[in-house]
Amino acid sequence: MRLLAISDLHLASAVNREALAALPPHPEDWLILAGDVAERLDRIDEALALLTDRFARVILVPGNHDLWTSSNGGPRGLARYQAVIDLARFHGVVTPEDPYLDWPGRCPPGVDRLVLVPMFLLYDYSFRPADVGLADVIAWAEETHNVCGDEIHLSAEPFDSRVAWCHARLAETEQRLDKELPEGAATVLINHWPLRRDLVRIPRVPRFTPWCGTLRSADWHRRFRAHAVVSGHLHTRRTDWIDGTRFEEVSLGYPRQWDHARGMEGYLREILPG
Repeated sequence: MRLLAISDLHLASAVNREALAALPPHPEDWLILAGDVAERLDRIDEALALLTDRFARVILVPGNHDLWTSSNGGPRGLARYQAVIDLARFHGVVTPEDPYLDWPGRCPPGVDRLVLVPMFLLYDYSFRPADVGLADVIAWAEETHNVCGDEIHLSAEPFDSRVAWCHARLAETEQRLDKELPEGAATVLINHWPLRRDLVRIPRVPRFTPWCGTLRSADWHRRFRAHAVVSGHLHTRRTDWIDGTRFEEVSLGYPRQWDHARGMEGYLREILPG
């Protein structure tokens, strides 16, 4: 029994949809799906149906693309987030709105109990340089054509802004972690966006960083005893170690960003037992 992870399937691409369809069954393994499945709800629905058929359990944390609203309308902002959560629950998929899960498989040496913590934290533009004000961040990113599509497609309704939504999610998640984590248990923290600024290394789009997380979660791996932290969003697959915690960026990405000969199977990252 393993805990595997992948993110950023971006199923708007036919190539990626074909790769997903070819993914073999893993009847004993659990899967973390760390966001950016698709922009269309029907494609998210299809992906969850397939993955729950091929894995023993699936855990989803929505990403920004999952919350985009098209020109054709549909639920926006928090209502769109809830629509994704409702789809997941229909398929028996665990979400950030559900109770945290005890890992029933083998734990790593020195760890007696592991709790899986799916989160939805968003971003607050605080990964911008210190000399760029919040009011100037869009203009600054526009100078190098790095503005995120969220500025058009991701509504924050009913919040005043994505910053306000992010800060509400941070407060709610902190309260849950403080209240619900069993004393002494280690965790696997799961979020679409990276928890720390120093994990963001995107030299091709350096001014995209404001849309990549929040400084307020920088110490969560220590505060909440993380054995591992799983994220996506950056399309820069890598493993980092900080303060003895393993950070895994598990993106698949757009078709040009992965080797089709390996198939999607080749990009499933083992998180546990690790």
